[in-house]
Amino acid sequence: MSNNAQKKEIIESYVKAYNAFDVAGMSKHMHPDIVFENISNGITSIRIMGISAFKQQAEAAAHYFLERQQQIKSIAFKSDEAEAEIAYKGIVAMDLPNGMKAGDKLTLAGKSIFYFEGDKITRLQDIS
Repeated sequence: MSNNAQKKEIIESYVKAYNAFDVAGMSKHMHPDIVFENISNGITSIRIMGISAFKQQAEAAAHYFLERQQQIKSIAFKSDEAEAEIAYKGIVAMDLPNGMKAGDKLTLAGKSIFYFEGDKITRLQDIS
C-alpha cells in the first residue's frame, strides 16, 4: 500500500472500532497472520499471532474497561509503516492484577505502529 491517505483511513477506522468495543471492525483490515504486541515501559507484555488469537485477546480486553478511548494526535508515514501518536483514557471495569481497581481512571500517552502489506495490517505494536 503506497497511499498514505488509505493508511490513515484504515487507522482511523481501527481506532473508531476500538473505541466502540467493535472487535469485528478492529479486525476488518487485519492480515490473517497479524502480529499484535503490547509494549509497556520497554517490556513486551502481550504478543499475539494470527487473526483468531487477535480477536480472542480483543474480546477479553474489552471486558477490562467500562469506557475507553484512543485519540489520534498525529500520524507519521514511512514506507509500509505508520506511527500514530495516541492519547488513551479509560475507566477500569474490574480490579486488575496491576493494582488498579474497578472505577479507576487510566490515562496514557503512547504510540501505535501499524505495518502494512497491501491494504492489510500485518503487525500492530501498541507502545506506552
